[in-house]
Amino acid sequence: MELTYLTAAALFIIGLKQLGSPATARRGNIIASVGMLLAIVATMINQSVVNYQMILSSMVIGALIGGITAQKVAMTAMPQMVGIFNGLGGAASALVAVGEFWRLLENGENIPIDATIVAILGVFIGGITLTGSLLAFGKLQGLVSGSPITFPLQQPFNILLFLGFIVGSVYLFLEPTNIPIFLGLVIVSLIFGVLFVLPIGGGDMPVVISLLNSFSGLAASAAGFILINNMLIIAGALVGASGIILTEIMCKAMNRSLLSVLFGAFGGNTTTFSGNSEEITDKTVHSIDPEEGAMMLGYARSVVIVPGYGMAVAQAQHTVRELANQLEKMGVEVKYAIHPVAGRMPGHMNVLLAEANVPYNQLYDMEDINPEFDTTDVALVIGANDVVNPAAKSDQDSPIFGMPILEVDKAHHTIVIKRGLSTGFAGVDNQLFYEDKTMMLFGNAQDMLSQLVAQVKQL
Repeated sequence: MELTYLTAAALFIIGLKQLGSPATARRGNIIASVGMLLAIVATMINQSVVNYQMILSSMVIGALIGGITAQKVAMTAMPQMVGIFNGLGGAASALVAVGEFWRLLENGENIPIDATIVAILGVFIGGITLTGSLLAFGKLQGLVSGSPITFPLQQPFNILLFLGFIVGSVYLFLEPTNIPIFLGLVIVSLIFGVLFVLPIGGGDMPVVISLLNSFSGLAASAAGFILINNMLIIAGALVGASGIILTEIMCKAMNRSLLSVLFGAFGGNTTTFSGNSEEITDKTVHSIDPEEGAMMLGYARSVVIVPGYGMAVAQAQHTVRELANQLEKMGVEVKYAIHPVAGRMPGHMNVLLAEANVPYNQLYDMEDINPEFDTTDVALVIGANDVVNPAAKSDQDSPIFGMPILEVDKAHHTIVIKRGLSTGFAGVDNQLFYEDKTMMLFGNAQDMLSQLVAQVKQL
């Protein structure tokens, strides 16, 4: 069994490595899935498994739910789905900790200190992951306000709650048979998960999702120590480590520390501006129609497409690819600029464009594409907002100041497809919309892109 676990762990590592590139991500996912299958089979063969019927029934039910959900959930709702998966992983680990601790009590066994520590960690991390992920799901789904939610003395209350958990844990070391204290720790961990995500705004959801993903891995690793299962320890550690690394990458992409994301209530006190193409403002907006936009694109030498969450909402990735194909037939060089935090989860835009079979060699990271905007004829921004806002470079009073952005304002011309002039997740007005080189194409991304395709074909 241990040899099979070792093989599975190697497949996990290879699969995780290949998930780092869009070109190999699908193969990496398959390799890691094969590793998981080996791990499950090896565990099932173990003689300590007492009820194969229940386990197999649960696997069939879970597989059906997962398969149907994966087919039905729209790509725009994928962040919510990831959030739910994180929460379920945390719940499973917490239940393992509770169940094993309870089993030892029922059998009248002496509970060693190391087992108590692992059980407490499993409950704490798993509980935070469960309720935190559920709240993140609610924010992303619109069931809960996406704005940071704070209340007076919130941080002191969180500190007191955490200290209470520590005191309860110490008492449980001394009296491991005290069931009310143990259940109290479970309840505190669930409350802590809600308080953990409550003050975090929608603009920081990519960071929260990757961090909760890391927590789910740590919880799984804790469950592995409880069950003395090396495979679960390794798999959880890999998920935990990769989640932390991804969280750090997301923070660097926003030029913010993890502490400011978790405790800064970003976007909670910003003055927002919302509107549409017909609202009167004190700033000048240049708008065009699809025919004018098609002429700008069709007669350009180079075009950089910048996808954002608006493209995801409109499910317009296939139309984007169709437009790019038409432009390439006319001799236009087309590239795609991907910001690390565009959308609502890490890699959101990469997944959408991969679904539309956009060639991987046309996808450029922010660091690679920014130097090319100076020589780009037209930058086509589709539903992106904060990640292209020049205020991040020029306005020291802006809450997004210092955040690395895609420098589309340096292109010779910029076309922005957007329903209106509403703000993005950060709640900050976008200076790009009012620049002389920026042309606004107001409307649904799918409709406007379809009209652009039709007009380009007539050139």
